[in-house]
Amino acid sequence: MSTVPPSGRSDDESASSLSDEQLEAFLREAAEGGGTATPKEPSARARMVARRLREEDEAARRAGGGRGGRGPGGKRKAQGPPPPPGWRTGPVGQEGNGGSRRRRVGAVIGVLVVAALAVVAVRPSLVLPGDAGGSEQSPLAAETARPTGAPGNPAESGRATREHPFRGSPAERWAEGADAIEIPEAKALSGMSEKDVAFALRRTKELLVAANLDPGVLRGERPDKALAVLDPKQPELLPKLRRSLRAPDEEHDPLKLFTRFDPDETRLAGDVVKVRGRMTLAAGEPGVVKVNADYTFVYPLVRADGDDGEVARTIVRRVLTLTLNDPERWNVTEGKLLVEKYFSEHGNTDCGIDDGYLHPRFSGDAVDGDPATGPRTDPYDRSEPLTGAESEECGRVTRT
Repeated sequence: MSTVPPSGRSDDESASSLSDEQLEAFLREAAEGGGTATPKEPSARARMVARRLREEDEAARRAGGGRGGRGPGGKRKAQGPPPPPGWRTGPVGQEGNGGSRRRRVGAVIGVLVVAALAVVAVRPSLVLPGDAGGSEQSPLAAETARPTGAPGNPAESGRATREHPFRGSPAERWAEGADAIEIPEAKALSGMSEKDVAFALRRTKELLVAANLDPGVLRGERPDKALAVLDPKQPELLPKLRRSLRAPDEEHDPLKLFTRFDPDETRLAGDVVKVRGRMTLAAGEPGVVKVNADYTFVYPLVRADGDDGEVARTIVRRVLTLTLNDPERWNVTEGKLLVEKYFSEHGNTDCGIDDGYLHPRFSGDAVDGDPATGPRTDPYDRSEPLTGAESEECGRVTRT
């Protein structure tokens, strides 16, 4: 295949054999009778985490509290006041050759949200002297595999502010912006050269950045850079996307692929968007390489016309499979990507409003759109895949 490869080398993903989050999850399960096999990890580190867990449990018992329990399915269940309204799932549709899906989640941020967070993650890096009262915390290592469970709560809780818009959120320790989308090492696959595969990875990152991080797109402008990545020969895809941007409705929803906020309603609190996820490669048919992307974006927002200082966070998770096809074997446009499937989940946005924008909920806002009657979900939980088979009800989030 002949194509124009990107300049420079691709970034290598770095990771250890076992993350701190996985180690803590094991220790908690062991304490609760989980009975899983001991992970291969340095014993000194394990003892440190275990000691912190015991100290936290002892402190909680003295205060008359404790760590959150687990629900019927083995997931941690929140305690305290009921969580605010949540998410909605749209029906599976067909966009070109692949499926697409939108799942919305609306919630009110505020004291109730903070109080509903029952499980506190105890990590040595978060409880060292100097970290407890500040907003600067050590960043997480890059995600290299699907997490085993939802992330714990940060050491520092409380209301988000314009100066600290991610306070009280697991995203406070996530990487920022485009740098958080790390490109894995390329290798030859399915008859495609290493150079071609590197090109596919870079183009996938370009699409993710242009669709979810570009400041103009976030303000509702046309995502021309993202559209330029896609193959015009893929049946119906680009016409449907352009139609959704021109006249959005329930069937034609640009939020399935693009993140957009109404500039007359909200704006970003600062210029930082937190991102966490991973990108992986898979072989397709001869002359086809697949790139799977699974990323969660956290947007801190303030009212466009107010100076009350309140910050609301909207969480968007996107799961996509894109392909680069050899134009000598397939009827495709050289250098463009095809979309095999794309699913999305939107946390803290009003349900039942199909105007092409996400509408974050602030405390005290009147409930617009559909009421939240569906199940509860944690928008930070990346341990479950998005498949398009989730509930279509407008539900509730446990935190934002």
